[in-house]
Amino acid sequence: MKPGRGLFIAALIWLLFGAAAFFSQPVFLIWFLSGLSLLPLVLCDALFLNFFTCRLKPTREIPLTLAQGEPVEVRITLQKEGPLFLPAVILFFDLYPSSADCEFFPALLNPKLLKNKGSLVFTYTLIPRERGPWNFSGMEFLFTSPLRFWRLKVFYDCPCRGRTYPDFKKLSAGTALRGLMEQRGFKEIRQRGQGMEFRSLRDYQEGDSVRSIDWRATSRSRRLDGAPGVPMAMQKFIIREYQEEQDQQILFILDTGYRLQGPQFDSALNGVLLLAYTALKHGDAAAALSFGTAERWVPPRKGMSAFTLLMNRLYDLHSSPVPSSPFSALENALSRLHRRSFIILISNFREEDGESLSWILKRIQQRHLLLLVSFREKEAETLAHCSPASAADTLETAAAFSYLASRRRLYQSWEHRGLLTLETSPEDFSSALINRYLEVKRSGRL
Repeated sequence: MKPGRGLFIAALIWLLFGAAAFFSQPVFLIWFLSGLSLLPLVLCDALFLNFFTCRLKPTREIPLTLAQGEPVEVRITLQKEGPLFLPAVILFFDLYPSSADCEFFPALLNPKLLKNKGSLVFTYTLIPRERGPWNFSGMEFLFTSPLRFWRLKVFYDCPCRGRTYPDFKKLSAGTALRGLMEQRGFKEIRQRGQGMEFRSLRDYQEGDSVRSIDWRATSRSRRLDGAPGVPMAMQKFIIREYQEEQDQQILFILDTGYRLQGPQFDSALNGVLLLAYTALKHGDAAAALSFGTAERWVPPRKGMSAFTLLMNRLYDLHSSPVPSSPFSALENALSRLHRRSFIILISNFREEDGESLSWILKRIQQRHLLLLVSFREKEAETLAHCSPASAADTLETAAAFSYLASRRRLYQSWEHRGLLTLETSPEDFSSALINRYLEVKRSGRL
């Protein structure tokens, strides 16, 4: 309990009277009697606030799973406990997590509503800004005494825990994948040639390629029909149909170190989860490996249950300014993979990575298909194309141009060796990554 505004005002007035009482005997008598009468009022007001005001029973209702950046409604129910009196003023504050934003508190409650109904229900909007687990520690109330001399802070333990995931509400609601791809600018890629996995046999139709004829099945059909003398033009040919190979495996390797910071890492994680959803819808198996700040391994699995596992293991990942080694990550991946996989390494590669990764890339190319993904350096691009106004600006422009040129040479050298590279902006990352996946899948390179 602490003094309220009323007590400070009363004490200030009493002190001013005391200053005037120093010069006048009648004023001194008034000052002395007012002090004697004020003291019991202050004590009674404190006792009333502590022992004769009722307490409240608060409950909170909020979904345990939230989407990053999506507003959520929190429902608070306050119930009066006991037949005692209500405080004159109630100031309320819900101790929401620091990872969320809210402009509702502190809230001033009307005690008359509780007095008439016995309970009070109100809602407020909370916006989760950061991924990861969150925790409501409780609620705080500030009760004011009837004479406003005292204020009592009361804490109610009302814990509530949950998780904030990336915003994948459209996927969880069952939105059609094709519609989502059209909204985000994903383009259809025509299939080149045929798939590698056998599908079925069927009769020849006009327009089918001669290379698709299964001559053994056609010969077997002729023997069963018993018509060896039928002319070639009138024979019944059998076509062998193929489909895209479904049993493929994708490994995402995500850098959580200093190379990907802030929005870049958030875009990378969102792109990984969205591509994992797409790959699982296509019948592939998805796995994930993180390195740098946090090292986590999610083994390859198929089916939509694997997407739930990926979300639960990766949703709270964040980057931090710590060293990270793509070489160690690839070496770790090689020790865990037991079959040919499509490895997608997401980081921000520099010129020095060309030498450090040189010999391990040869080992990966022998068994796997590797895609090296980087983000475009917008600040360096802007600096490299600006017109310098001074000698110092000229040096900065030249340094930025040289840095970008070295990155381009690195990517070109990797492409000449048969590796796949992708450099894109954080805004276009998801669509560019899924387009590259569809291109690789339909080209038959796996």
